[in-house]
Amino acid sequence: MKVLGIETSCDETGIAIYDEHQGLLAEALFSQIPLHAEYGGVVPELASRDHVRRIIPLIQQVMQHASCQAQDIGGIAYTSGPGLMGALMVGAAVGRSLAWTWGCPSIGVHHMEGHLLAPMLEQNKPQFPFLALLVSGGHTLLVDVSAMGQYRIIGESLDDAVGEAFDKTAKMLGLAYPGGPVISKLALEGIPGRYKFPRPMVNRPGLDMSFSGLKTFVLNTWNESDQTAQTKADIAYAFEDAVVDTLNIKCKRALKATGHQRLVIAGGVSANQRLRTRLTELANSSSIELFYPQAQFCTDNGVMIAYAGLQRLIAGEHDGSGFSTTPRWPLDELRAPGS
Repeated sequence: MKVLGIETSCDETGIAIYDEHQGLLAEALFSQIPLHAEYGGVVPELASRDHVRRIIPLIQQVMQHASCQAQDIGGIAYTSGPGLMGALMVGAAVGRSLAWTWGCPSIGVHHMEGHLLAPMLEQNKPQFPFLALLVSGGHTLLVDVSAMGQYRIIGESLDDAVGEAFDKTAKMLGLAYPGGPVISKLALEGIPGRYKFPRPMVNRPGLDMSFSGLKTFVLNTWNESDQTAQTKADIAYAFEDAVVDTLNIKCKRALKATGHQRLVIAGGVSANQRLRTRLTELANSSSIELFYPQAQFCTDNGVMIAYAGLQRLIAGEHDGSGFSTTPRWPLDELRAPGS
């Protein structure tokens, strides 16, 4: 079965065709970063309108690159949540319309399940069960994964997600949007040890996290500093180090609590090199297997949606006569395919 995947949850239009036997056939991605950069964050209405402009040409492009005709597509998967309502509606409406026109089934996919399964796109795939750390602009979750669709959230951020904290910190320091890559690049010029930022909630039991206080600490430190270029780099280093160390501590604690020998990291922030290095050190010292997707599949993309949708379509799941989108959709509400 060949599945057309459509991702429009936020500020990237991702389209892909994934074959159950041949794997990825073609993909295309359009990022709206330049569109939103001047506002320092995503403007929902602008995001929705841009998806409308981009989605059909991208689908045509991917179909051509994969040498596919409508009759070759066995199913369509689209992101139905969580995300921005208007953006989700664009992908859902186009996906369902094409399914009706082409006479194939369609299915709405949970955006975070797509991220969680993204490491399955690699040659070295993780086997169930495992612990997953999902870190993105909108979510920070520790998930006990028994099988596909069997997810138990054992830890999460009580306020800002990690990606959101990076974006807001960058804005405080007068840096460009999105904040994650900019702060990471600037941190390379920082002097280790000049500043020591707190590791939130690591001195208390549990696996939940909080990053809003760390963000406030950054602002106070910056306001009380000499505000030179070097100081900005030193603060970027200290902030990134605090975030990565916090996530490392929570992962180590979660691995011990669950007894899992495999750790998956996914989502946009999983591309952070300091985070990968720290978790690799944890894995090596604890005889844990570490898995993560290649960088292009860390951020939002149509490939992960096509793959996740394929698994559920193969199990016999598909949309009914209508469709709906769910801007807020807890991951642990999902069920195993076919159940």
